[in-house]
Amino acid sequence: MQKIMLNVVAFCLVAQLATAQIRLPQPSPGASVMQTIGTTDVTVKYSRPAMRGREIFGTLVPYGQLWRTGANAATTLSTTTDLLVNGQRLPAGTYSVFTIPTQTEWTLIMNKNTAASTDAYKQEEDALRVQIRPQQSGERTESFTINFSDVTDSTAKLNFMWANVKAAADLRVDVKANAQANVERAVADKPEDPAVLQAAAAWNLAQGRNLEQALAWTDKSIGLKETFRNVWTKAQILAKMGKAAEALTLAQRAMSLGQASNDPSFPFFKDAIQNGITDFQAMIPPMPIKGKKKKTS
Repeated sequence: MQKIMLNVVAFCLVAQLATAQIRLPQPSPGASVMQTIGTTDVTVKYSRPAMRGREIFGTLVPYGQLWRTGANAATTLSTTTDLLVNGQRLPAGTYSVFTIPTQTEWTLIMNKNTAASTDAYKQEEDALRVQIRPQQSGERTESFTINFSDVTDSTAKLNFMWANVKAAADLRVDVKANAQANVERAVADKPEDPAVLQAAAAWNLAQGRNLEQALAWTDKSIGLKETFRNVWTKAQILAKMGKAAEALTLAQRAMSLGQASNDPSFPFFKDAIQNGITDFQAMIPPMPIKGKKKKTS
C-alpha cells in the first residue's frame, strides 16, 4: 500500500511539472544575435546543439539533405530592410533558415514560412536560395554558432560554425536608399517638427541631392522656429547652389543666433560657421572700382 501511495505521489509531481511549464535546462539552448548594418537590423534566432563527441557533418547532419540549421524550432532571420544575400535580394521580413550541406557546397535557404520544419517544408515558399562554401576551420566549435563578422556601414558576413566547419554568406544593404527612405518617412510623420525638417535638409545637403527640396524644408523649419542650426543649414544649401551673398548673410545670422543662445552644442558648430563666413566672403566677386574721369582742358 505504501509503495502504491509513493507511485501516486510521484505521478502527481510529474503531472504538476508538466502543467506548470517550469523552465528547465535544454540540451540545445536558444540563442539570438542581432547586427546593425548601416540602418538595417538583422536578427537571427536559433538553438545551439552541441557536439558531445559526435561526428557532425556527414553523420549527425547528413550530406545532401535539408537541415533546419540548428535544433528545436525553426531558425529564423529577420531584416528590417531589403537585404542582398550573396548578391540576391531578400525583401524586408522574417524567414525560416534552412541549409543543404555537402562537403564542397551548402545551399542556404530563406523560406517564407517561419514555422517550417524539415517535415513541413515547401520549396515553392522559398524567398531565396544561394550557394555558400564551407571551409575547414582551425578551431573546433563545440556548440553550433551563428554570428556576424567583417561588419562595415553597408556589409557583413553571416557565419555558420560547427565542429571544424565554417560557412559564410555575404550580406549587403543599400545604406543611402534606406537612409533616404527614413528621411522622407520622418518628414511625412512629423511635417511640423522644425528639428526633423532641419535634419532632413541636412541629409540632402550632405548627399548633394535635391537641394531645392532641402531648401524648402529649411524654409519651413525656420518659419516654425528659427535656430542657429536651421539657419546655418540654409546658408550651406545656398552656397552649394552658388548663392554666396545670400549664404554669407545667413551664416552671419547663424553665428549671432548661436552666440545668443544657451544651446550647449553651439561651440561644436562655431568654428565651422566662422570658416563658412570666411569661405562665402571669398566666393563673392569683388565690386568693380569706378575710376575717376580725367579732366579735359
